[in-house]
Amino acid sequence: MPADLPPRVAEALRALPDPVCAYVYDPAVLTDRVARLRAALPGVTVCYAVKANGHPALVGAAARACDGLEVASGGELALAEAAGARRIVFGGPAKTDAELATALRLGATVNVESVHELRRLSLIAARAGQAAVITLRVNRAGGGLPGTHAMAGTATPFGIAEEQLPEAVALARTLPGLELTGWHLHAVSNNLDAAAHARFLTEALDWSVLLADKLGVALRSVNAGGGFGVDYTGGAEFDPAALRVPVPAGVELVVEPGRWLAADAGWYAAQVLDLKQTHGRWFAVLRGGTHHFRLPAAWGYSHPFTVLPVEHWPYPWPRPQVRDVAVDAVGELCTPRDVLARDQRVDRLRVGDVLVFARTGAYGWDISHHAFLRHPEPDFVVL
Repeated sequence: MPADLPPRVAEALRALPDPVCAYVYDPAVLTDRVARLRAALPGVTVCYAVKANGHPALVGAAARACDGLEVASGGELALAEAAGARRIVFGGPAKTDAELATALRLGATVNVESVHELRRLSLIAARAGQAAVITLRVNRAGGGLPGTHAMAGTATPFGIAEEQLPEAVALARTLPGLELTGWHLHAVSNNLDAAAHARFLTEALDWSVLLADKLGVALRSVNAGGGFGVDYTGGAEFDPAALRVPVPAGVELVVEPGRWLAADAGWYAAQVLDLKQTHGRWFAVLRGGTHHFRLPAAWGYSHPFTVLPVEHWPYPWPRPQVRDVAVDAVGELCTPRDVLARDQRVDRLRVGDVLVFARTGAYGWDISHHAFLRHPEPDFVVL
């Protein structure tokens, strides 16, 4: 977990008015991550998963640095179009007819999730007089990867069950307006084992070639999805250098990272409004909380923070502070589950100081319940 606060981030936060509550984004960090991934996987198609962070500054940076953008809704299709994405891949299990029509208009590759979706997309394409480029998303019998969220290899709403694939391929051949190019095989979220991921990619490519030959599909594309992980509480790093895999001639390998590209491009900061002790525990009460950064509460972990000292003190009484104690960093919501970190020791912490949570550029603001209690939204600062 990154411990040092970059000077540019600290400077940006010190320039904000009290009470500080903000996300700071640095698109250059995302761009650098893309470069590292390209160096590790030369020739592989990289599409940024917009669901990780849809802020226009990061989406724009990803559109310029990556080969394309991966989206999962009509709103994300609009973001990709506005960013000028060179290529769009559209996935997700609940696409509406209107979203499919928009994807068709934008020339997106559609990762088809079911036979019913296949029929709907064919009808829309035929009525538009166009051909939809598709892959079939497959929920394989074996997921093949460790991670926090299994997408395949188990009962989930994602993809077509492997044993149903021959029926889906046969249907895709008979329906008008469809151009089947291969498979979509996203299996897991937040895998930290890069060597295991390399084995997964190699096996997925081998499986794809064999199945395409068996079913008579002219294989052009294998989309392995994302799943590159981030360790929020420890020192483990997903090393893309371990991902070098042989790709069969004539086949495009597509990857769709989101978290790994965007996490370190963001910092969430919240000012301490109060320090209090109840039943033997110290609480740092923040202007902010899980309605802005929900991931710690959703996953049940404590997200590390750095203390940014603030010297200004506007009140005519002594400044509350604690020294060399463990504190819980809690938010402003009326629920005991509004907790970002527990039992983190601080050398000194004062009311008015700012807690900065690094590695919050992915699945931070975008997955949080913003409207609960109707507090003001955080500021968004782009470096």
